[in-house]
Amino acid sequence: MASKFSHVFDPVEIRGVYYKNRLEFAPPGCGGGGNERGFITPEVVEYFRPMARGGAAIVSIGNCSIDVTECNDEGPGQIDLRYDDCIPALSTFAMMCRLYGANGQLEVNHCGATQGNIENSIAGENGIAPSPIITAAERLRAAEQGRAPVPTREMSKQKIEETIQKYADAVLRCKKAGMKTVLFHGAHGNMLSQFFSTYYNRREDEYGGSVENRARFATQVLEATRAAVGEDFVIEYRISADEYREGRMHFPDTLQFINLVKDKVDIFHVSGGLHDPQGEPLVMGPMHLPYTYDWQYNVHWSAKIKKEFPGIRLATVGAIKDIQQAEDIIASGTADFVAYMRALIADPDMPHKYAEGHEVDHRPCIRCACFYPDKYGVMGFDKCSVNPFRGKEKEYPENRVPLAAVKKKMAVVGGGPAGIQAMLTLVERGHDVTLYEKEAEIGGNLRHATLDPRKKDVKQYLTYLQNQAKVTKAKVLMNTPATPEALEKEGYDAVLVATGSLPIKPGIPGIDKPHVLWAPDGEREGAKIGDKVVVLGGGAVGVQTAVHFAMEGKDVTLVEIAEDFNLGGAVSMLIGGALNLRQEMIDYNVKKLLKHKVEKIDDKTVTVSDVVTGEKKEIAADTVLYAVGMKSQTKEGQAFQGCAPNTRVYLVGDCYDQAEIRGAVHSAFDIASRL
Repeated sequence: MASKFSHVFDPVEIRGVYYKNRLEFAPPGCGGGGNERGFITPEVVEYFRPMARGGAAIVSIGNCSIDVTECNDEGPGQIDLRYDDCIPALSTFAMMCRLYGANGQLEVNHCGATQGNIENSIAGENGIAPSPIITAAERLRAAEQGRAPVPTREMSKQKIEETIQKYADAVLRCKKAGMKTVLFHGAHGNMLSQFFSTYYNRREDEYGGSVENRARFATQVLEATRAAVGEDFVIEYRISADEYREGRMHFPDTLQFINLVKDKVDIFHVSGGLHDPQGEPLVMGPMHLPYTYDWQYNVHWSAKIKKEFPGIRLATVGAIKDIQQAEDIIASGTADFVAYMRALIADPDMPHKYAEGHEVDHRPCIRCACFYPDKYGVMGFDKCSVNPFRGKEKEYPENRVPLAAVKKKMAVVGGGPAGIQAMLTLVERGHDVTLYEKEAEIGGNLRHATLDPRKKDVKQYLTYLQNQAKVTKAKVLMNTPATPEALEKEGYDAVLVATGSLPIKPGIPGIDKPHVLWAPDGEREGAKIGDKVVVLGGGAVGVQTAVHFAMEGKDVTLVEIAEDFNLGGAVSMLIGGALNLRQEMIDYNVKKLLKHKVEKIDDKTVTVSDVVTGEKKEIAADTVLYAVGMKSQTKEGQAFQGCAPNTRVYLVGDCYDQAEIRGAVHSAFDIASRL
């Protein structure tokens, strides 16, 4: 079947290894997913099965250690490649990928100076590195623990030789397990790049100083590996085009490095950024690219490398959203492969959908975070906000719910993310479904989130939900408020209520004045926003709103009653989104009043008081925007309790619990998939 995405789905052969298309699942760390010996488990294999089954030509497992006793930065369970005993387990992953025509590969790594926490790491010490330095992360740990910082241990020449051999041996074990490719992790400040970096490498022997000397370690790793695996094996090598930090590696350094090793590498995988999350979290932004970063953030680096070295093969990665973007990249000659991580986590079947002409069914990534704590502090390393199957691969190995034993008549109340997910899941189960939406448009509160012009990822997801409502087999009733009486007359077997939440309107004198608006309403087209804006509430919505209008040149003051902003859940601290917002508040001169309470709102001023001292002050304001939280419509949802058998009415989404898009989608799926 011919495809209009002819470049993406054009197969290629490298060193006798066949790639059915140009799409790669970029390597996520396993988060300690191996067993007590660091071997791949059946759970790890199932974790990656959706990407192989979904149509990608390359499926990569990230951050696999050549020796966890020396380089462990994921804690117990990090994939360990130091013994031949790991080969049988590796083969289960390789065979699974090959079943679907994909090439499974490991991202082989030594983290070097970026060793994990000393007390929690299997390695048990501050790691080996090209030179003895104290990293930013170690300085922070030492200060928190009240001790002197510990420098990394400089590698002796004997240790360098041993480590080179460990790389080669690790890759040979991959080949023995049935893999035909490998991805060396030479990016993000790991060992391979540390030797080339003048920040990490301060040696004065043949491994330090000149460009050639600093490239010697990587060169010898590549040569030793080729000697071990032979010519019928593809070596992919991940690089940071730029580490985005003063004093670290920048693009001219990367070009020098490529020039020295280009004949030893089959594919350069072009990323960016630096991994030192405990000391300098912001540098992780270009690695994971939250919504505040542009789409295709790293692609321009690949274009520049192609211009400099037109004969080499490149893979590009970083906020590439769909197959159309990949087609444009490859057609332009910018890269030979396009790698996705989060886009394929959000929709592993994306390659199939585009190849088969079903682009409308593509579920887009919203670039929130693949791992962050929920409001209860529980980490979700295996969750996706928009893909409810993520983390449930064992229960739903085909990323599908089974048909119900008995077809039933079901109703869903509300057309927001929870309601649409409930509808889709119930339809997939084979039920007769009717969805009631009181508004003229699908989306619920998600429509408000898309008013921020930078949230184009969320707008894509909103469009997806709206499209699904158009093509579904369910009956979708728009402009139709559901009532318990109407639903009871229909005789539904079960009702899922997704009535969502409403903004909390604080009881402040002056809150009803015409220049006072709920923050999202202030972002609507045609809203009259003055030059002096006061935003009430330091959660994610308040901060995003404040930054938005500050970027437009407004004089913005942000007032928060707590001692700090609450950004941990909505924008992951781990990927730098929250920290990026904090930096933007500085960059765009948002005035911040923490630990202040709003006393009253007048026509031209807002009066606030310090919650500690009680001191009052007036802030000039011709527009006031409030974002102090949302209130679940739980009672409204409970009113439907008698419109179906009493035990068959379920509350999902925000009316059940305030838990952002992820909570809405998963709560709806979890019950609908069992009805």
